[in-house]
Amino acid sequence: MSAAKRKAFAERLRRKELIAAPGVYDMISAKIADRLGFDCLYMTGYGVVASHLGLPDAGLATYSDMVSRVTQLCALTQTPLAADADTGYGGLLNVQHTVRGYENAGAVAIQLEDQEFPKKCGHMLGRRVVPVEDMVAKIRVALDSRSDPDFKIIARTDSRTTLGLDEALRRAEAFLEAGADILFIESPESVEEMERIGRTFDVPLIANMVEGGRTPILDAQTLQSIGYRMAIFPALGFLAAGAALEAVFARLKERRSSADIDVPLYSFQKFGAMMGFDWVAEFDRKYRGSAE
Repeated sequence: MSAAKRKAFAERLRRKELIAAPGVYDMISAKIADRLGFDCLYMTGYGVVASHLGLPDAGLATYSDMVSRVTQLCALTQTPLAADADTGYGGLLNVQHTVRGYENAGAVAIQLEDQEFPKKCGHMLGRRVVPVEDMVAKIRVALDSRSDPDFKIIARTDSRTTLGLDEALRRAEAFLEAGADILFIESPESVEEMERIGRTFDVPLIANMVEGGRTPILDAQTLQSIGYRMAIFPALGFLAAGAALEAVFARLKERRSSADIDVPLYSFQKFGAMMGFDWVAEFDRKYRGSAE
């Protein structure tokens, strides 16, 4: 199944039409997105750390925390999943271990970045990057560590915010020469900067669309015309879920009841089916003679 997902993603990536990948961060968000027929899902580090640990995306999650989430997400969804792996969780040996772990878990692509440890969310200030040679070495290790050439290596640079776009482009060129499959220049701050990135590279590029972040949110046609092959939306799901939960819980606090609540709710029956209770009922009928 994993090899088929990777092959499908690799073939889809070769097409010029933009891939829109929603950020998933737990099994509820993943199952909902999986049912909608996306070409790819994106496991957001920010969202996973927030939902799993309740902590900021600041280098606090470990390899074990993250690879267990990749494993679960891939096992229970049909859609190819690209996964955030931060800095690789250590030195070059850690990068090798991480790449092999994410590939074995079923991901179709792994995202590695050039931040110093501990890293920060890519749309926060104060990010520092390692020497370009160190990141190039990580990419070389990643390429040599994968067993399936369709398992894509996404190389991300966070240098734009602190060192400027010229340095970000220089680093991306070095990552490409090292063999990276997909380039991710994080947080350009204008449409003009995004256009320059698109003119510079004729390879798969990722646009990070963070609502309220540092990069302009552009429509699909514009992103595609600029030269981007994939757009990730890491925050959209948990921002929407956060707003919905706050609204419905506030109403519950006010009324002390859910009667006549005017916040949209997922159907309980539909939700139960999505979680697999139809299968449980069938299992019980088969083995226990029960129709409950």
